[in-house]
Parts: sequence; C-alpha cells; structure tokens
Amino acid sequence: MQSMFGTILLIIILLAAALLAVGIIDGNRFVTVRVELAISNLSKECRFVLISDLHDKVYGSQNDKVIDAVHKINPDFIVLAGDLVTSQVNEDMTPGIELVKALSSRYRIYYGLGNHESKMQEDTERFGDKFDQLMRAVDGRNVRVLQNESVDLPEYNIRMTGLDLALDYFAHFRIKKMKENYLQETLPECDDRKCNILIAHNPDYFEDYARWGAQLVLSGHVHGGIMRLPVLGGVIAPSYKIFPKYDGGVYRSGAAVMLLGRGLGSHTLPFRFFNPAELYEVVLKPCE
Repeated sequence: MQSMFGTILLIIILLAAALLAVGIIDGNRFVTVRVELAISNLSKECRFVLISDLHDKVYGSQNDKVIDAVHKINPDFIVLAGDLVTSQVNEDMTPGIELVKALSSRYRIYYGLGNHESKMQEDTERFGDKFDQLMRAVDGRNVRVLQNESVDLPEYNIRMTGLDLALDYFAHFRIKKMKENYLQETLPECDDRKCNILIAHNPDYFEDYARWGAQLVLSGHVHGGIMRLPVLGGVIAPSYKIFPKYDGGVYRSGAAVMLLGRGLGSHTLPFRFFNPAELYEVVLKPCE
C-alpha cells in the first residue's frame, strides 16, 4: 500500500514538473502565425503585423527576435492592439517603448490602447504621469495612437479606428452588457464606402463592434486563455472568466471578422501552458 502511494506521489510530482516546464517554455517563446482574410471595400492587397499584449516582455536582446520576425514579414504597417506595457507602479516600460521606437524607424504603427494603458491614464493618483510618459516616449512620425479616433489609409481605402474602451467593460468574472449606443457616442462614424478596421482590445464585445460597422476587428486581452486544452480551448481569461468564448484566432459575426491575438507577453504569472505567444502576419485581400 505504501509502495503504491509512493508511486502515485512520484507520478504526480513528475506530471507537475512537466507541466511547469511547459509553462516556462511556452512563456518564453513565440510563434508567427499567418492569416489571410478577404475584406470588403479594400482597394488592394496589403500585409500587416498584429502585436497585442506585449506587457514589456523581452525576447532575446532588446526584443531583437521580435524585430527580426517583423523584418522577415516586411509589412506595410503594424497594428498594436493594446497592453504594450503593464499597469504596475514600478514597471519598467523601456522594453515596450524601445520596441515601438525600433519598429517605427521602418514601419507605420497604429496603436490602440488596452486596459493597462487606460488604468494608468485614469488613476493618476496611483500612477502619476506614467501614461503621459508612455505617450511622449512612443510619439514619432510613424506612430499614430488612436484613442477613440480614426485615420484613413487611402492607398488601401482603409479607415483605421482605435477604441479606448471604458474600464467598466473590463469587469472581472462577468461580461458587463454594453450600454446602448455606447460605441456610436464614443467613436467616429463608420464610412460605408471604406474598409472599416477597429482596434478594440477587449474581444467580448465583438457583436457590438460588428453592429457599429467594423468589417475587421483586431483584439487581444485574453492571452489565449493562459492554458489551452484540446477541444475545450483556452481555460481562463485574465479577467478570471473560465473557458472564455473568445480565446484566440479568427471569429465571424455576419459579414464582420475578428482576429484575436493571443499576445506576446503575460503579466502577474509569467506562464503559458500549451499556448505559446503569437505574432500575427495578416494578409488582407479585396473580396472578389
């Protein structure tokens, strides 16, 4: 009996050690995922990189591995879908800032905010001017921060809009119903003649984004569910929701498409299980 108990205990210890090893390995590597999407009103094909949820993670020396991966793709532009940094008072924002500076020397960057940037912006008593420091540091000729505003990319007939979603909509354990007309009151109006792309960090409101008029939504926030299981998918979101509806990849609602990045980093616990970080190469093609 004692021998059987010892065997079972050894098996449990070995499984726990193996799981921890997976968490550490997946928490310190990323893969590049290529996605092709046909989008209406697009005037010509374009290629961009989607980066979400870096959380000041560093791969290699000064994120040279991320920079090299982007250079291999050679995108027409880059989209940052929020949480470049982590909202901790003593967090060193240098890795995120330096990555933006390095990439913006060669590529246009459209930066939509996540809940961590919004926390720093709203809670000045706790964070002081840290949000302003971040905005000043990433400011440059090729960087456009889209905070409830739009910019046109006429060569592709794209209108790019960034949503700075109120923190109330990042509630823990539940999904707060979006107030009627919230997006219409918060964002500029869609242009039905253009390809409307919305950078919206929280994917939970995909159907609302589609009703607003987005043809393509670019999101993050969920980190792939931290742990991924066969069939069941992502296990838990950073908001503590179990088996989130949206955990990563491509989703559709009517004519609208959402690409949900699984993120390049993590916060609080630096582990990812069967869920390596992702950098997306996205090829957009006009609908035939």
